[in-house]
Amino acid sequence: MIAVLKHELRMYFHSLTAYVFGAFLLAFVGIGSMLYNLQAAVSNFEFVLSFGCLVFVVIVPILTMRVIAEERKQKTDQLLYSLPITTTQVILGKYLALLVVYLIPLCVICLYPLIFSQFGDVYLLTSYGSIFAFFVMGAALIALGVFISSLTDNQGFAAGIGIAVILFNYYSVSLSEYVSSTALGSVIALCVLVFGVGGVIYGLTKNENLAYGFCFLLIMVILLVYFFDTGRFEGLLPGIMAKLSLFERFYVFVNGVFDVTALVYYAAVAVFFLFLSVQSLEKRRYN
Repeated sequence: MIAVLKHELRMYFHSLTAYVFGAFLLAFVGIGSMLYNLQAAVSNFEFVLSFGCLVFVVIVPILTMRVIAEERKQKTDQLLYSLPITTTQVILGKYLALLVVYLIPLCVICLYPLIFSQFGDVYLLTSYGSIFAFFVMGAALIALGVFISSLTDNQGFAAGIGIAVILFNYYSVSLSEYVSSTALGSVIALCVLVFGVGGVIYGLTKNENLAYGFCFLLIMVILLVYFFDTGRFEGLLPGIMAKLSLFERFYVFVNGVFDVTALVYYAAVAVFFLFLSVQSLEKRRYN
């Protein structure tokens, strides 16, 4: 795993990937600092991070699009299977390298509250709690990007899907409010989500029976609950989207609450998508 980590770090810093990623992140946070802390004279640095969340839509796909997709395109992924390490160690080595690249500009950002505190009152505990949550949320999104990259050998396609998925997660709560808050609207939206999950299952397993069976079972459960207790679905979709949204959970930290359950959720999301990435590589190995 250490060998994979070192190889990935050399690759990122011998190309423009790490530098473009760091430049985008620092530039976006710098713009936010100028707008909030300097021009508006607001002492809350955590508001800058709330503003900077949108940058993940661009920088995470840039960072992760080639992590596995390039290996598949160049057929060098076959070499990974011959290494005396497991697929899990390969994925973890690549993932830890991505976290190191992410952590470097974040260390620079950690200096901002200290600098601003020399010129006014800055809530350092809230600021650094939000920076920590910002890191953990980014780690979860990076794990999502690794999984998307493992599904294709086209970097552009991986980046495009990554942007679409993260952008949807960013605006999911707002979009859900435009969907009818009636029970029927929630049922239709949930069925669409079930079909989306079924598509992911088929992409991983290439097993139509499993994908169709999963979709059929969940949709039947949804329809049965709707038939016997329609009231459960009233306004259900916005609530589900708020629970699933990585960004909505981050805003709790911005409001000054250190939410441990949100950190657990981020960790669970990261582990889940890393597990799916391992399964995607394993499937390719045996195919």
